[in-house]
Amino acid sequence: MSVHWRAAEGFGRAAAAYERGRPGYPQAAIDWMVERLRITPGATVVDLGAGTGKFSRMMHAAGARVIAIEPVAAMRAELASAVPGVAVLDGTAEAIPCADASADAVTAAQAFHWFSGASALSEIHRVLRPAGGLGLIWNRRDTRDLLQAAIDAIIRPYRGRAPTHERDQWREPMMASALFQPAGAQQFRHEQTVDRDGLVDRVLSISFIATLPDDERTAVGDQVRKLVNQPPIRLPYLTDGFLCRGR
Repeated sequence: MSVHWRAAEGFGRAAAAYERGRPGYPQAAIDWMVERLRITPGATVVDLGAGTGKFSRMMHAAGARVIAIEPVAAMRAELASAVPGVAVLDGTAEAIPCADASADAVTAAQAFHWFSGASALSEIHRVLRPAGGLGLIWNRRDTRDLLQAAIDAIIRPYRGRAPTHERDQWREPMMASALFQPAGAQQFRHEQTVDRDGLVDRVLSISFIATLPDDERTAVGDQVRKLVNQPPIRLPYLTDGFLCRGR
């Protein structure tokens, strides 16, 4: 299965900015997922679309044996450097390089909206052990905050039809699947603290910004840099978690 061109090109160009600028996830969300999916110490967790390992490292810290699957080479390189001790494999959600019934849980952080839903769910079901769980999680900008709203106004003209969590298209194959049943949903508050360079990295790591021509991408970064004067800069997020269990 091919990777969406925006993900392949954008994250290939912006892997270092992604590692520097993207937030992690609230510990409360990790604790919730670990408890609800019964991820015990030593359990095998396959993390799909793992990127630079922002979520993989938190599952690893929780005691799981993490197998991080990431199709973009530059992202895998950042992940391997940032998260030693986690197995990093080339692969996609539609062609997971793991054996049948080898995972206690599968996760996808900031990623499931990039997948081909039905094909990915079939593969996820294949690698899960009976009654294994699937955990999805996304950070999204809380645009009730004035700075996040200003960032959104800058990037919105470039979004086009890029896949996003907010469009909710990822839910359709999930709700239609005979392989999984919902097992819970929860929203958490989260905050990221950055300096001005970190703020710019955060925005330039967005796929549809990273794929812009160099001059346009630089112009976006300049606009974002002008939004703030002094650190610390606090960026609020709403973190959405969604759980399923295999049938």
